[in-house]
Amino acid sequence: MAAPTMFHRLAAEMFGTFWLVFGGCGSAVFAAKFLSGGVSVGIGFLGVAIAFGLTVLTGVYAFGTISGGHFNPAVTLGAALARRVEWKALPGYWIVQVIGGLLAGLLIYLIAKGKKGFTATGNMAANGFGEHSPGGYSLWAVIVAEIVLTGVFLLVILGSTDDRAPKGFAGLAIGLSLTVIHLISIPISNTSVNPARSTGVAFFNGNGAPAQLWVFWLAPLIGAAIAGLAYPYLFGGHQELADRPVRDDALEADDASGQHRAGRPRPRK
Repeated sequence: MAAPTMFHRLAAEMFGTFWLVFGGCGSAVFAAKFLSGGVSVGIGFLGVAIAFGLTVLTGVYAFGTISGGHFNPAVTLGAALARRVEWKALPGYWIVQVIGGLLAGLLIYLIAKGKKGFTATGNMAANGFGEHSPGGYSLWAVIVAEIVLTGVFLLVILGSTDDRAPKGFAGLAIGLSLTVIHLISIPISNTSVNPARSTGVAFFNGNGAPAQLWVFWLAPLIGAAIAGLAYPYLFGGHQELADRPVRDDALEADDASGQHRAGRPRPRK
């Protein structure tokens, strides 16, 4: 079986990021506070957290074997630092991830405008601190939360896709961890841990979100970088994957010809 081309990988990353932002932020915009007959039947914080977890879970299983299933610039950075994806892929991944997020934000905006009286300002599930934080948390509280939670997220990703991990469960571990992350931090920052997710809705939301967007690039990238650098030293690893994407089957047993299924030489130990 031929390895995915870079075009295939970029297409998978763009659609996967689109799905994550549309599913997660869309659930927050359309379903979190839904009223029926004056009674709230919305999904609330719990439902939004589950929606984000399900989008990344399904995305990883659908596209992980094509692109690695990053859907997040912070994940791509951490993976590159951990030698799980080649550095030359990072700029392209970042570009298509942001495009996918913006397309999702645009679609959410267009659908939401179909409801009479809807105002996008302040209602597009944007991230924020201070008066733009759901719980009124300060800048430093948001920065610490975003760094720590993104770092933990990367450790889960790197661990569940490690050659030594059980095969077939990475998507489940990654999706559930993102759900827990949202349960912790929706009140703090509306949960980013993903610069593409934050960018995708910030400019449609307005209300201070574009001006605060720098935090939701800087903090997740710092957290991811720390985890990407720390993982090999904390937990070891006997293979380097600098020329392959992060994925559940990244290291496979050599076939009879001594080549990987993707047709690439076996990496040096």
